[in-house]
Amino acid sequence: MAAAHVPVLLDRVLALFEPALSGGSAVLVDATVGLGGHADALLSAHPSLTLVGLDRDPDALARSGERLARHGDRVHLVHARYDEMPSVLTRLGHRATGSVDGVLMDLGVSSMQLDVAERGFSYSRDAPLDMRMDSTAELTAAEVLNTYPAEELARVLRDYGEERFARRIAAAVVTARAREPFTYSGRLVELLYETVPAASRRTGGHPAKRTFQALRIEVNGELEALRRALPAALSVLRVGGRIVVESYHSLEDRLVKRALVELAKSRTPPGVPVELPGHGPQLRLLTRGAELADEQEKEHNPRAASVRLRAAERILEAAA
Repeated sequence: MAAAHVPVLLDRVLALFEPALSGGSAVLVDATVGLGGHADALLSAHPSLTLVGLDRDPDALARSGERLARHGDRVHLVHARYDEMPSVLTRLGHRATGSVDGVLMDLGVSSMQLDVAERGFSYSRDAPLDMRMDSTAELTAAEVLNTYPAEELARVLRDYGEERFARRIAAAVVTARAREPFTYSGRLVELLYETVPAASRRTGGHPAKRTFQALRIEVNGELEALRRALPAALSVLRVGGRIVVESYHSLEDRLVKRALVELAKSRTPPGVPVELPGHGPQLRLLTRGAELADEQEKEHNPRAASVRLRAAERILEAAA
């Protein structure tokens, strides 16, 4: 599986990190190491690089450990969520702020999680309604469907799936679960086919796409973790260090854009004729908006179809 895994926008990621990692010994945090595709390429390109790889998925860590074993003690893999980055670095002997040369965040569900049917992430195969990225966590998609009140379930579908028919779907789920609890994805997909109007299906893609996205985000607390992780990731960068983030839906990308753009602004009050010391922009944006994959990459790697890449370089120490 690792050999078949194709990292998204790999050449662009390598090019963006090159100036920050090529000066000798460097440290990079791969905040979502997954199957280790990006990590392997970065370690190969920079023989003096030390990589700290985080992932909440124990299976992913085991597989990436096998893939990255040839790099020896330059690799430190940790079972942790990306918002735990500063504490992980402290445990490994690095400062919690201003200590690393690069941070990579490849967000969303991984290829491995989609490909293993029993994880329940894909709506194309009937599987247990699990969707946990961390198999040691408690909340599952089945529990969300079977226990959330209709209003709360509608909120999840609306806010995390941007689902137009959130209330209608939530009401249908509550009615159906009263007869029999949801356990497998096939029954949910059937309900969505029956509930989402046919006209919407013709223009909006698979009727289960938005609901499955919403359930996955809720089960794993993805957006809440990302809101905490972005300032943490930016704080650990040294001056000259770079962050590269790959998002796969607009909810993630909005959070990333807001975090990067905010620190790329001056904090000198309007009307002051000169930049106040220490009040200049902390980041320099390296991408103009979000970069997308070209048609050749999308054809070669279907997962790249929805990617949005943003990157920035720290040019001023983090404000105290």
